[in-house]
Amino acid sequence: MLPKSGMTKMIKKAQELQSQMEKAQAELNSIEIEGQAGGGMVTVTVNGHKELVALTIDPEILTEDKEMIEDMILAAVNQGLQNAGKVAEEKMNSITGGMMGKIKFPGM
Repeated sequence: MLPKSGMTKMIKKAQELQSQMEKAQAELNSIEIEGQAGGGMVTVTVNGHKELVALTIDPEILTEDKEMIEDMILAAVNQGLQNAGKVAEEKMNSITGGMMGKIKFPGM
């Protein structure tokens, strides 16, 4: 059994970690990460929560084959989501000291 002062310290540490996690979650809303395809002909912007917030298509490619445009959009979105996942993981690992790789939280 832990002494009372040890338990108090543990609770305080847990509260600090929770506060830092909440701050990081808020920061993930403001982070914007790009994904591109077709040499920048299709660009997407994704936030740190892996939500698509913008899609830009160069008007020049609109005369191209529909399937090719769809493929470029998918490639850009997937790249943006992967980049956002890496940024979010790095952010959370910086707070938890790498423990996030071992613990999976919904939405992170």
